[in-house]
Amino acid sequence: MDYRSGGWALWLMLCLTHRAPGSLVPTPLAEASRAMAGDTTLSENYAFAGMYHIFDQHVDQAVPKVQFANDDKHLLACCSLDGTISVCQLVPTPPAVLQTLRGHNGPVSDFAWSLSNDIIVSTSLDGSMCIWNTHDGRCIRQIADPDSAQMLCCTFQPINNNLTVVGNSKHNIHGVNISTGKKVKGGSSKLTGRVLSLSFDSAGRILWAGDDRGSIFSFLFDMATGKLTKAKRLVVSEGSAITSISARSWISREARDPSLLVNACINKLLLYRVVDNEGALQLKRTFPVQQMSHALGSIFCPLMSFRQGACVVTGSEDMCVYFFDVERATKAIVNKLQGHSAAVLGVSFNCDESLLASSDAKGMVIIWRREQK
Repeated sequence: MDYRSGGWALWLMLCLTHRAPGSLVPTPLAEASRAMAGDTTLSENYAFAGMYHIFDQHVDQAVPKVQFANDDKHLLACCSLDGTISVCQLVPTPPAVLQTLRGHNGPVSDFAWSLSNDIIVSTSLDGSMCIWNTHDGRCIRQIADPDSAQMLCCTFQPINNNLTVVGNSKHNIHGVNISTGKKVKGGSSKLTGRVLSLSFDSAGRILWAGDDRGSIFSFLFDMATGKLTKAKRLVVSEGSAITSISARSWISREARDPSLLVNACINKLLLYRVVDNEGALQLKRTFPVQQMSHALGSIFCPLMSFRQGACVVTGSEDMCVYFFDVERATKAIVNKLQGHSAAVLGVSFNCDESLLASSDAKGMVIIWRREQK
């Protein structure tokens, strides 16, 4: 089925499935950051091999997203097309599902952790956003989409976690106050297609949104009012869905060159440079990834081996997880993990990069462990 001619719901149900100046890598003086990353080669840093654990509570239903909690090594969540969200704990062993969040009446399309990890917000094809207490699994509030549309993605405003932004199937994004459940005045805008992906920069001043028609829009966010102002538009590839956007948050203050990592249905992972204060983008690198029909995601690695480069990780329709060195001109693949039996949709690192989680279109979630030297 062609996602461009059919509804997002059907598509999701079926397929969810040497450093030059201005380079991505911080200056050689970033000693503190290097110390945190470890003085090892990039290949050693990302030598993930063994499986730590496999979660199969969502088997036979795609898990579009898996995400470790903020600054946490052993707490993660995943959402499923079966309409639930699992909150899982990896220690003490054996790993276990702590909470199963039930309340949506349709497939869960996306979710996000609050900064303090006490709240999860989720969006669903049932046309609602739920706000969950992660400690007891209660649904604190359920908010209907302002346009009575399928809700496809969500993200917290990173500085003010009382505000979230959601994207829907009627091409709109809306800022929502999760305390009141109401839409933020001036916090809405329209894209050219169904809104599939959202990402703020770390300061919360710029929001990027991607749609199923191949466009990425940037918006300026007013911290005082929550108002969104449309700034720039980039057409990546006409008619090719933008399924994931990740703004880079470096751990080093010396880092330059803000960047955006983008999954698009053109068999490429795209790395953009953010070139101005309005979120305009300039293509820096592309990496070959099998993606033409599935909603895949990718991430920047939270820690970096700064002497050897920087790394990104993505899912792929060939059932593998790929690690790419963004500074390597040729043979950029640093590692390739095989173990899934369906397209890998979501990937997430824990805070110290000792564990990597990946989810696939058949509902399997694999936790990978860094190889011990």
